[in-house]
Amino acid sequence: MIEQLVDQLSPRDRAILLDLARVRVLTGEQLTRLHFQDLSITTRDRTRRRVLARLAEHDLVTPLERTIGGARAGSAGLVFALGVTGQRALPLLASARDAAGGGESRARRPWTPGQMFLKHSLAISELYVQLHEAQAASQLVLGRFAVEAAAWWPDGAGGLLKPDASACVAHDDIEDSWFVEVDRATESPVTLGRKLRRYVDFARTGQLGPDGVTPRVLLTVPHERRMRDVRNLMARLPPPADQLIFPEFFETATARVVQMLRE
Repeated sequence: MIEQLVDQLSPRDRAILLDLARVRVLTGEQLTRLHFQDLSITTRDRTRRRVLARLAEHDLVTPLERTIGGARAGSAGLVFALGVTGQRALPLLASARDAAGGGESRARRPWTPGQMFLKHSLAISELYVQLHEAQAASQLVLGRFAVEAAAWWPDGAGGLLKPDASACVAHDDIEDSWFVEVDRATESPVTLGRKLRRYVDFARTGQLGPDGVTPRVLLTVPHERRMRDVRNLMARLPPPADQLIFPEFFETATARVVQMLRE
């Protein structure tokens, strides 16, 4: 049954499922930018609604109960995750293991998380979408993007670094590896400082990340007040913090990645 269903999926259907496997949640607007942007303005929203309705009918995707952006956002503000059938179909899709972070797990009915957790998850997804848009604009090649447990990495001291995401981007013969922390100013500066110190310790002991180098750390912040907190924390961290951790406002984070790739 699932095999027959997968055989009927279009390349775009498959890409939607793999993106949801990779980042867990995407809004209708984010899915439009990823998979329907090449359509005309008059047809892209209608086509997205039709495609997602068809996938939802087979429980390949499912809309969560909570929306983002208020009533005016309409279906573009709906948040989608993989349905149970979509989770079961992943092993049959090309590169599904890499997209989902490896390993098979029991399919679970998606649940709607709290607003704070959901907004954080969607911010990580937004960074993924922006990097894809930079790739479409020939500014970089996105070689890898992993979130949640798929991005975690041994810290060399018996524990795990737990970044929100990790990524590898390239341009020409240059390749940059990143750990990503999407900070929304919900943690205390003390807690954030401890997290940043672990990245410094990782680098000081010569540990390597998933791309065979010590990744830089992209720390996105939501506003100027939080940036001041981060700068105060950075001033108290030992070397090589200033060459390792790069704080940036979320809105300009992708541009910073592109800029550093070309330096």
